[in-house]
Amino acid sequence: MAFYEFARAVVTVVLHIMYRVTFSGLEHIPSDSRRGFILCSNHISLVDPIFVGVKVKPRIYFMAKEELFHNRFFGALIRKLGAFPVDRNSGDMGAIHHAVNIVNDGCVLGIFPEGTRSRTGKMGRIMPGITLVAAQTGADILPCIIKKGKRRFLRKEITISYGEMIPFETLQIKGAEKKISALRYGTKIISDRMTALWEKV
Repeated sequence: MAFYEFARAVVTVVLHIMYRVTFSGLEHIPSDSRRGFILCSNHISLVDPIFVGVKVKPRIYFMAKEELFHNRFFGALIRKLGAFPVDRNSGDMGAIHHAVNIVNDGCVLGIFPEGTRSRTGKMGRIMPGITLVAAQTGADILPCIIKKGKRRFLRKEITISYGEMIPFETLQIKGAEKKISALRYGTKIISDRMTALWEKV
């Protein structure tokens, strides 16, 4: 944890040197949550975990694409920071199981539910993995949106906005881990909430 807090302090300084960052909706972030929850965000760059995590006090364990772990040094570094791999080309139930354990242990799980970065900056299709984890944990979901703005001098404008927590009950997926229609319905609710937040930012 000491390394995580040290890294957070360093990247906070670097973040504000390189970008003009505006945060909104910080009041929606649980300040002292003993119950695990899922933080989900759109995905536009490799540094998104820093953008969405720097203001969240509990340590975030991010699900990250397997390819990032192929470099031994970088893979070891992000593992130390709490990231774990997921194979996006298969139904990686091992990654899902690990994600479920993180939430059940009372920790924060970070997911980019589109599954890949958006080249246009617009919202992509939400994949159902996040809903499956929620169904198995009963976790609430904190939506987050990242948007890039104009470059002013040498610093690019970045806006990070957190929405209201999506209560687990709203998804209507209790006990529906194996019901595809229910998981699709829950995924649509998450998608609608994130799209609405994206349009507000």
